[in-house]
Amino acid sequence: MPAPSITFAGLPSGARTAIEAEIGSILRIEDVSTGLNSSLSALAHTAGGVVFLKGLRSDHRWVWTQQREADINPYVTPLAPRLLFHVIVGGWDVLGFEAIEGHHADYSPGSSDLPKVTDALRELASLPCPDIELRHAEQRLAGYVADPADAEAFAGNALLHTDWNNHNVLITPDRAHPVDWGWATRGAAWLDPAHWIIWLIAAGHAPSDAEESVALLPAWTLAPPRAVDAFAHASANLWEEIAGSAPDNWTMNLLDAARLWQQHRSNRF
Repeated sequence: MPAPSITFAGLPSGARTAIEAEIGSILRIEDVSTGLNSSLSALAHTAGGVVFLKGLRSDHRWVWTQQREADINPYVTPLAPRLLFHVIVGGWDVLGFEAIEGHHADYSPGSSDLPKVTDALRELASLPCPDIELRHAEQRLAGYVADPADAEAFAGNALLHTDWNNHNVLITPDRAHPVDWGWATRGAAWLDPAHWIIWLIAAGHAPSDAEESVALLPAWTLAPPRAVDAFAHASANLWEEIAGSAPDNWTMNLLDAARLWQQHRSNRF
């Protein structure tokens, strides 16, 4: 369930004051649509530039993702926007990032954004996994595989983003910038391309074409086929759980994509 949204003006005065102490007087606020994992999402225009704000109540069950983003940021810039501040005050946990002028990635077939996203996946795979607290892929997916032993194929020491929602990828003229790193994970390097495949299918790609889009990524070439099969199975189960008994259209689209990929993997023999 998405975090309940709030405007900047709806924050307690102490939180607003603490933010201005970090970035200077705010001349104008542009509230923007929040994602699923944050309540506050706004662009703060100041004399020194524009800062992207995202935040959650300090007692929210996902507030740990705020600290995860703060911890990981030094290791993933300039691929990701640079973190400018992190404040916890007035019952709110708020991050401030340099704002990037770009558009959300278009994953549809033939999109000119696809090569930039592929390059971002390649660059991320080249980064060392930092020695910080991260969830482990084999643990995150253990409850969704057919056999608990299957999850061990997801283990590894690569740094993974894992949430390749196209709204989490900003496209600028020179590159793709993955944002929203709260669900960063340690695991097998091929898992990020595998996560992206489901989003490509949801955007209109046939499963075979989606796999072709990642075929030349070095991390993907090392993926054991049976491990990919297990991941496709786990992903379908995961999205079924997310969808619940009354899914909205957005969630149903992702569930259908995951099921379609699972069927494709099952029919490859």
